[in-house]
Amino acid sequence: MRRMMIAGNWKLNKTIGEATAFADVLAKRLVSHDLRDVVIAPPYTALAAVSQSLSGTHIAVSAQDVFYETEGAFTGAISAAMIKDAGCTYTLVGHSERRLYFAETVETTVKRLVAAKAVGLIPIFCVGETLQERESGRMHDVLRSQLSALATLDFSANAVVVAYEPVWAIGTGVVASESQAQEAHAFVRGILAPMGLSETRILYGGSVKPSNAAGLLAQSDIDGLLVGGASLNITDFLKIIAAGQPGSYEDWFDLQFP
Repeated sequence: MRRMMIAGNWKLNKTIGEATAFADVLAKRLVSHDLRDVVIAPPYTALAAVSQSLSGTHIAVSAQDVFYETEGAFTGAISAAMIKDAGCTYTLVGHSERRLYFAETVETTVKRLVAAKAVGLIPIFCVGETLQERESGRMHDVLRSQLSALATLDFSANAVVVAYEPVWAIGTGVVASESQAQEAHAFVRGILAPMGLSETRILYGGSVKPSNAAGLLAQSDIDGLLVGGASLNITDFLKIIAAGQPGSYEDWFDLQFP
């Protein structure tokens, strides 16, 4: 049985104080509810402080990116060992915004995956097509090409997480329909299976909200969610964590905290 994961990617948001305050409240709300794996990805500046705030809880911390070199003259870069040292369990790799704004490629993604694996970080490896690629019938080719990064890296099923994020749904308010998301996830799982990764968790990311989380999580090949903007609001993020569970939101969380 693949355990559900809800991951919040905060992107370029929250100071150290704001990040630790959020983490403290999240930990208090979730203290007795080990429902699903919960991960948050603060900016680099807050990784160590948030990791310290969440020490002893079941909430894990992820970086938003990792550089592939171990040390040297690479101004502004952060290595996998540095991320691990800051208290992270996970790191995002290959997010579409990194590909779009920072020229990351399949080749550099492979290097990042190798670097993360070498220090024991679990990569959350992001794949997905643009609207133009989908409408031109190239979605499957794009996903196959992106997933080829895993082909020779010998990951075990639990040592990597894949996140399918249709680029046309990220930050746009447009979400893939449940059937579109399920079809893409089933295709991704079919690509992963010959690599021995059929039981690897596959998250959906793209304008996830409390209103659509339960329907997405009900799909057979969707093992969790990579949440962007909605993960910045504590109430929305908690509702997404609880989505699709028996009982009401109030049944699952301690609401005495602001």
